[in-house]
Amino acid sequence: ECASQRRRREQECEGEVVDVTAASDVYKRQSESRIAAIVATWSVIQGLNAYVSEKLSNLGKGVFVVQRFGIITNRQQFLDAVRKNRKLEPADARAIAERCPNAATVAYEVKATVDLRRDRHELRDVDVGGITWRLLEIEPFEVADGRILAEHEEQSGAQVCFVGHDIAERLFPGLDPIGKELRVKGAPLLVVGVAKKKGSLLGVSQDNYLKIPFALHRKLFGSQRSINISVQAADAQRMDVAMDEARSVLRARHHLQPSDPDDFDFLTADGINSLWADLTGKIFTVALFVVGISLVVGGIVIMNIMLVSVIERTREIGVRKAVGATQRDIVRQFLIESVLLSCLGGAIGISLAYGAAELLAAFTPLPARFPVWAPLLAFAVCAMIGVFFGIHPARRAARLDPIEALRTE
Repeated sequence: ECASQRRRREQECEGEVVDVTAASDVYKRQSESRIAAIVATWSVIQGLNAYVSEKLSNLGKGVFVVQRFGIITNRQQFLDAVRKNRKLEPADARAIAERCPNAATVAYEVKATVDLRRDRHELRDVDVGGITWRLLEIEPFEVADGRILAEHEEQSGAQVCFVGHDIAERLFPGLDPIGKELRVKGAPLLVVGVAKKKGSLLGVSQDNYLKIPFALHRKLFGSQRSINISVQAADAQRMDVAMDEARSVLRARHHLQPSDPDDFDFLTADGINSLWADLTGKIFTVALFVVGISLVVGGIVIMNIMLVSVIERTREIGVRKAVGATQRDIVRQFLIESVLLSCLGGAIGISLAYGAAELLAAFTPLPARFPVWAPLLAFAVCAMIGVFFGIHPARRAARLDPIEALRTE
């Protein structure tokens, strides 16, 4: 009967060893995927932050834009703004230029979207901007060929245009577009310049546009569209003062009461960056929460692995204590094993995250920047998980009685 019981215990222990090995492999795979997911997510967010700061919020120092609709993320707020906010007119821009001492340069632009065709070539959803020439002082365009619009062309509404790189490439393939004719709403426009290529923003081209004189834009598209007013402060440090002056002028022109909210909004580089940072911060918080739950589950798996390991190595623990090992030595041994088990999965996860970040940057519109501190933080988190969930099995092993442990077969 004793022999039969020993065989049953041996079979149970063998089954436990198999289960431990399987659980260990499962945990490693889970740990790798969790660490890879969080590091890859942060790499993409870091890259996007730098990308947006470089390409989207390029308004320049001391520059702000007054718009009918600002940055609105709520559908109901947008519907309310459509109903309440008045269209901005050129007279509003002239009033800001005349009555705001801290505004050095004031210009405005009106936009529309059209599809362009030339011979057999077509380009859809082209952004057509009607500008005043001073806008070129606030938002300078880099010229690849030809020239930008001149002051007298804006004042006379000359039928000329300055085009983005996509238009030159798609509608004039293999040709020099300077001096060529391009029809917009049936009107023949003379191409006088081509802008340098800007590239894409999250897969959307920034070169699919053309600029024409403001007067010509109104002639082609009508005068019912709201304008965007660009203002450059005389001193970048006093941009807030210039914004307050512009707000006072527009509120007076729109006959708003002191208790009424603004029926316009301001767009600044800091505002764009703040909105984007808030958005990516929320994305990362959600990702961190989800991964955090998985890490807790993984920590419980580590604890179970180490508890079973204590059972199957009871005799080894008894031998170590018999030859002089202290409880601290046993605790240290099992904690080191627990931390190594956790960090092994973390190391593989970091490698996967680095590879994922490089592939994303190379083959997708999403930029990715692998942060230098990511490996250190990942290893620190893995080490803390190993210590926290490994301390109970380690203490349990350290408290074993050496005599009882040596009797175990």
